[in-house]
Amino acid sequence: MKFAIYGAGSLGIVLSAYLARAGEKFDLIDRNPKSIDAIKKYGVKVTGKADLSQKVNAVLDEEVSEKYDIIFMLTKQINHKKTVEKVSKWLKKDGVVCTMQNGIPELSASEVVGENRTFGAAVGWGATRIKPGVSELTSENDYNCLSFSFGSLSGTKGAHYDEIIRILGKMGNVEIEENFIGARWVKLLINSAFSGVGTVCGSTFGEAAKNKESRKVIQRVIKECIDIANAGNIKIEKIQGKDVVKLLDYKSKFKKWLSFVIIPLAIKKHAKIKPSMLQDVEKGIPCEIDSINGVVLEYGKKFNVPCPFNSKVVEIIKKFETKELSPGFENIKLFKELF
Repeated sequence: MKFAIYGAGSLGIVLSAYLARAGEKFDLIDRNPKSIDAIKKYGVKVTGKADLSQKVNAVLDEEVSEKYDIIFMLTKQINHKKTVEKVSKWLKKDGVVCTMQNGIPELSASEVVGENRTFGAAVGWGATRIKPGVSELTSENDYNCLSFSFGSLSGTKGAHYDEIIRILGKMGNVEIEENFIGARWVKLLINSAFSGVGTVCGSTFGEAAKNKESRKVIQRVIKECIDIANAGNIKIEKIQGKDVVKLLDYKSKFKKWLSFVIIPLAIKKHAKIKPSMLQDVEKGIPCEIDSINGVVLEYGKKFNVPCPFNSKVVEIIKKFETKELSPGFENIKLFKELF
């Protein structure tokens, strides 16, 4: 059985380090020659909440010559379908992909390799890439905190199902999700709220949650995600034991106040996460806004649910990419007209 991790970014580095420490043998593939050169020379290193240094086998994507049983996808979702088309050529006849990106990447992946060969593992932790081969773990270094919500759109096990669980279990708790779209939706909700608003503010998850004005926006982004899920009969699953809907949905003034108070506590273990979209904006490269808050807009349109706060997040972040605006808490005033 041979597997690979495609994407030596913030999360790919951390996952590689933990699996290598556990004795797993695999290839870490990336499209960036500088990243591959650094990893070949120094290995992968995790700082922050953990301290790990491990040697791994790094391969430039244009030099891949192996065929794999499993490929864990940790690349950016930009042009994701084309990326999966490339990856499909590296799979054995019964090989599968396990998507681990933000949003709902399984939809486009399954169009290429089929639903029965597409699995998903929503990542419940965060990291920040420091430099090629080095990432800072920003979530607590705890087995239950370093979790994965695992399943498939088809709901079937298929080839290598148990092997994926075994591999990911070497790093953290693997939560098996019968209702996988519900598990993906809770991660989409969290990313839309904390990554989306955190990017708007140029802040970490915790900083955006602590500031009362940006927290109001976070609360409304969350509410829109919950309302869309309800309209589409999507049951949002728990994440790391927390029932986000029960904690943060509201229909009364008291429950609205309570959810507002709870928000910083709910994200406490992941407060130091720096949004991946913000990391991309700071590097001057395209970010995944269309695969995060943009997906919320697509579902909102599909189920006829207005989502002005998610729409404004998308609008603002796209203006970062055109240099019309810059990340910062001053952008919160742009939401004023929506309240």
